[in-house]
Amino acid sequence: MSGETDLSTLLQTLQPELSAEAFVFVSVPYAVSPTQLANALMVYKEDEGTTLILESSFASNEGFAVDSTFKRITCNVHSSLDAVGMTAVMSAALTKANISANVVAGYYHDHIFVPAGRADEAITVLLELANPS
Repeated sequence: MSGETDLSTLLQTLQPELSAEAFVFVSVPYAVSPTQLANALMVYKEDEGTTLILESSFASNEGFAVDSTFKRITCNVHSSLDAVGMTAVMSAALTKANISANVVAGYYHDHIFVPAGRADEAITVLLELANPS
């Protein structure tokens, strides 16, 4: 599997980047419309229904009730899916700052969805992991 596995290297080269867009998590019955599927950043099937991560504006236009709005932070280091500890360290740091974190791992990068109003603070927390005092 490609990608970095060394935790120290991962944290030093984290390069967190904040999205301009706001996102929401919604749940739909198992039948996802082609438009929803085409606009979903992520689709995950659970026992209770299908979770979609959608841009907030699209979700509002589709009539979804929105509870919370998130910003996506992409960790631009190419982390291996076999890497151990990166998610735990990031989650612990965000927990210490009392910031909720919903982590999604893609093949190349980890993405953290944080409350939109705390996104800049979350970036600061993650940058401190790369440059500890």
